[in-house]
Amino acid sequence: MTRHVIIGGGPAGMAAVEAIRASEGQASSITLISDEPAYSRMVLPYYLAREISEAHVLIGDQAYFDRQKVEALLGVQVQKVDTQAHTLTLSDGKTLPFDTLLLATGSSAQRPSIPGIDLDGVHTFWTLGDAQKVIAKGQGTPEAVLVGAGFIGFIVLNAMAKLGWKLSVVEVEGQVLPRMLDTQGAAAVAGWLRARGVALHTGAQVRDISKAGNSSKLTLSLSTGATLSADLVILATGIRPNIDFLAGSGIAMNGGVTVNDRMQTSIPGIYAAGDVAAGPDLLTGTSAIHAIQPTAVDHGRIAGANMAGKETHYPGSLLINVLDVIKLHCASFGVWREEGREVTTVFNPTRPIYRKYVWEGDRLVGAIFVGPIDDVTMLNDVGMAKGLIQTKKPLGSWAQYVRSHPTDLRRAYVASGVADTLVRQTLLGAPARDRDYRMNDLKPAPWNKAPHAALVGSRPAKYTELKPTPTPGIGKNK
Repeated sequence: MTRHVIIGGGPAGMAAVEAIRASEGQASSITLISDEPAYSRMVLPYYLAREISEAHVLIGDQAYFDRQKVEALLGVQVQKVDTQAHTLTLSDGKTLPFDTLLLATGSSAQRPSIPGIDLDGVHTFWTLGDAQKVIAKGQGTPEAVLVGAGFIGFIVLNAMAKLGWKLSVVEVEGQVLPRMLDTQGAAAVAGWLRARGVALHTGAQVRDISKAGNSSKLTLSLSTGATLSADLVILATGIRPNIDFLAGSGIAMNGGVTVNDRMQTSIPGIYAAGDVAAGPDLLTGTSAIHAIQPTAVDHGRIAGANMAGKETHYPGSLLINVLDVIKLHCASFGVWREEGREVTTVFNPTRPIYRKYVWEGDRLVGAIFVGPIDDVTMLNDVGMAKGLIQTKKPLGSWAQYVRSHPTDLRRAYVASGVADTLVRQTLLGAPARDRDYRMNDLKPAPWNKAPHAALVGSRPAKYTELKPTPTPGIGKNK
């Protein structure tokens, strides 16, 4: 019997469990090792905002592991990987053999070297334990300072704003969201936040954090000379892959664990997925760490299938960021920095609305959207832009149409056949299945198909004979 071992109980590890079982049934053993419960980090801000209970954070429990025939070793860490003997040394002193191994240990929040960083009231917000501490400390409407204005920090900021906390943000870069938005998009976000009472300090560093006497208040001294008062300080200054335990293992690393398009490391039989894995980038073909949940799930499914002996290749991950900033929605996809490429932009500073398309010839390779919900995520345009980028479809004459009509992606999307291409794509060569875990075994409500049937049923009998409506600028020179 093949012995599969998975280190990590996050989305990547759990996706691998189900991919293994889907490929080979229960003809193998699976052992999952995790120093934490199986949960999803990306929903922790909803837990902080009191929108979900702690139970909603979990993505697996003992009943789930029993159904999947998984031996779950929780509260245990792996201290050493012996790639020659195919054994793991655990923190409880035990040694565990394996035939295939998945490294899905995720990442950890970085704590910058700042005097006072270990004072009571200074927290990271990356683990379930972090969330529990912040919730316990953040009763009422405290003053909170967020150190770091990146994607992760702003997810937490949105939760704190929902609770009515008084907020300040400190960011060392000259703009907010520097790895998600360009300067114009970031300026729109900054104006939106200031109008809602959030104090922004960009281009500033925290020099030290102090507390006077028995006061519960923290004081932050900034490089600009400003001082801030806070009941809580949340550190969102970056993350790093959890790979220290791999020292001396001989596994190749490049910032994270280097993997090929099968998620296999430099050692046969050993795989990596999620935040630790430097895997193929869909657009550039280079190795990249995309520390986002969709990539973690894809990695886990690919790794699990290959661990089970089903050779499966990954086309690469697409850099995706979608964010709610106090009801201003932001999204960026793919290669959104110009770097000499042609760009198309639309900007209305009063609402604000911002769109940016990045081109390589007649292909869309990157996009940014910023605006209120009705102008961004409630439209189909965000998904259509992602589909155009993901499929790498040449748009031909439709590229010029989009350049001239940047708020009308629909015609180009339909004409280029992107939807048909996407609907035929599967990661593992078969339709995805529902996960085997749902909180309290709750099931989704059945799909009410009646409205859809009414639309489809009302299609004219001679629909295909109708003359299409002319599209401005297309085919006019023929």
